[in-house]
Amino acid sequence: MNKFTLVLASFLMACSAVGQQKKLTLEESVLQQNRQFRADKLLGFQWIPGTNQYTYFAEGGKKLMTANTSNNNATELIQLADLNKVLGTDLRSFIGIEWKDATHFLIANGPKFFEYNTQDKTGKLTGTFSDTAENQTYDHGHQNIAFTEKNNLYISDQNNQKITVTNQTNEGIVSGQSIARNEFGIDGGIFWSPNDHFLAFYQKDQSEVADYPLLDINTVPGSLENIKYPMIGQKSEKPSVGIYNLKTQQTVYIKPRGNADDYLTNLAWTPDEKYVLIAELNRAQNDMSLNVYDAQTGAFVRTLLNEKNPNWVEPEHPAFFPNAKSNNFVWHSEKDGFQNLYLYSIDGKLIRQLTKNKFPARQILGANPAGTEVYFMATGDNPTNMLAYKVDMNGKQTQITKDAGVHNVTVSTDGNWFFDDFSNHNTPGKCLMYNKSLKATTLVESPNKYNGYAMGTAEIKTIKAADGTTDLYTRLIKPSDFDPSKKYPVLVYVYGGPHAQMITNSYLDGANLWMYWMAEQGYLVFTVDNRGSDNRGFAFESVIHGQLGNNEIADQMKGVEYLKSLPYVDGNRLAVHGWSFGGFMTTSMMLRKPDVFKVGVAGGPVTDWKLYEVMYGERYMDTPAENPKGFDENCTLNYVKDLKGKLMLIHGTSDDVVVMQHNLNLIKKFVEAEKQVDFFAYPMHKHNVIGKDRVHLMCKVLNYVMENNK
Repeated sequence: MNKFTLVLASFLMACSAVGQQKKLTLEESVLQQNRQFRADKLLGFQWIPGTNQYTYFAEGGKKLMTANTSNNNATELIQLADLNKVLGTDLRSFIGIEWKDATHFLIANGPKFFEYNTQDKTGKLTGTFSDTAENQTYDHGHQNIAFTEKNNLYISDQNNQKITVTNQTNEGIVSGQSIARNEFGIDGGIFWSPNDHFLAFYQKDQSEVADYPLLDINTVPGSLENIKYPMIGQKSEKPSVGIYNLKTQQTVYIKPRGNADDYLTNLAWTPDEKYVLIAELNRAQNDMSLNVYDAQTGAFVRTLLNEKNPNWVEPEHPAFFPNAKSNNFVWHSEKDGFQNLYLYSIDGKLIRQLTKNKFPARQILGANPAGTEVYFMATGDNPTNMLAYKVDMNGKQTQITKDAGVHNVTVSTDGNWFFDDFSNHNTPGKCLMYNKSLKATTLVESPNKYNGYAMGTAEIKTIKAADGTTDLYTRLIKPSDFDPSKKYPVLVYVYGGPHAQMITNSYLDGANLWMYWMAEQGYLVFTVDNRGSDNRGFAFESVIHGQLGNNEIADQMKGVEYLKSLPYVDGNRLAVHGWSFGGFMTTSMMLRKPDVFKVGVAGGPVTDWKLYEVMYGERYMDTPAENPKGFDENCTLNYVKDLKGKLMLIHGTSDDVVVMQHNLNLIKKFVEAEKQVDFFAYPMHKHNVIGKDRVHLMCKVLNYVMENNK
């Protein structure tokens, strides 16, 4: 039996999940949420409102535990079986509970919503919805539930009566759902006012947006599913904001102050419910105004601030009001090169720049009740970290979390306690409780769940970008039996696009577990976060504007140059794999740098930016009419004749993010150029192949790499 046969036999054994003890199987490494590898932590951690108590799940979600910060000693609050008995339902876990107040929590089971009283151990049904209801959103008092059915918005009141907010017969007008394809930080379309007297909602008119056809093979014959997909340079949706007054049962609408297809984003209510703040952005995404509107009439009041940038302005965070008795607000802005926090008055006066960091503030966690401190997440000086900070209204900043790593922090309602769940390169997982003085108590410290398995190591280093000055982070995974005297093939895993960071100071260093499995098959697995990727500031990220692909490829080639400088790398056996933007990068490098990689596997790739959606695409590329050179240079279809290596293209047939037309157009060009490539479709999968089929996907990808990178 030759060496390749041995490797392939080992691979096939792993694919069937029959690997030897202490050896990861590919199935285990793909389905990496398996409990045996999950770090010990307080799952489902939540603060109980108005108290210093918290809850979390135990025994796989079958028990709800509670503890107090005074001693952190946990006791059982209720078992799932007892909750089901009280509610007359069949919940499978406590996942999804939401605390209403100090003694009541809410939980849903399919279309039924329940409330449980922890004091007298009783429960009641609070709402029943049809199978078509979606986006159920409680008001702040947890009395009314706003929800959508198809394209309209409704309210289920405390008596379970249905109130119609919109009644659009035109299915192209959609209310209460996300708009702008979830760009600009948008993740929903329903916004209760602080005291629940009003309900604001996004509405989009997508009547003029082109239909895009998807094939449903689950019917006989197959049937057509049309989705609305606004492509770059074509007709886009027209947004508005509705404000429904629960007392008068009337709705007023806010339209963009510029063109009808400009963007309305980052909606926020003032604490006094008098105003709604909306970040309005022109379609070119280079001119943003934060505007105030009257909640009663919908009338424009004033512009609070304006930001312009020739590359782009991208509002991602709504105005944050730290004090419930004041309309002063905190605004995220990248205008000085990094996301920082600024304090403004409702009159638009800049009171103070609260943070002046040379690293990005990523998320506001909350504020203390007095509104004198704001808590937020930021990378700190090392962009592979994610740390928690606080800043007072005078701009005094303090780091809360003490350890380097990637932290997930939750603040108690009184601002006196900080729950911290983190990991780093050397720490599989650790849960801490910080008090107001930032003294920490360890609640859980997870053992290494991979102990006893053959696991390689990851090296995190920096190299210089193609500009010769910028540092890029790299990750190189080596097998557990690494021998520096040998020559190893390399799989380069790439993403490379905006809003993503592959290398983090977390356990496994941001890598997928299958990469460590691949290393055990005798490979090195390499990644570099090129310019354009996340958490490095505006200059680093905006170098890609108008030319998606050029600088990213140049930086990836610097990664290849580094690899070839290593004595244990076989520079003639390099492979590359990526998905989505990483699929674009994989295809681009296989075609535009044809002598570098022997094999590539591109999943869900963008092949021609003219086919991608308006909101993301026009931010980074403008339109084909404005930037013909950029679109032409970075269109993979123009380089098919240069293919030398083996290339596999993969796509989900129901992909509604990167539509399959990208891959089909590319394949057509390969056929015309008489170039042989391989193609595999995942029927009825969307942009990502998920569930158990993902094991099949990774078997397909990694088998193709090993078979063709000999």
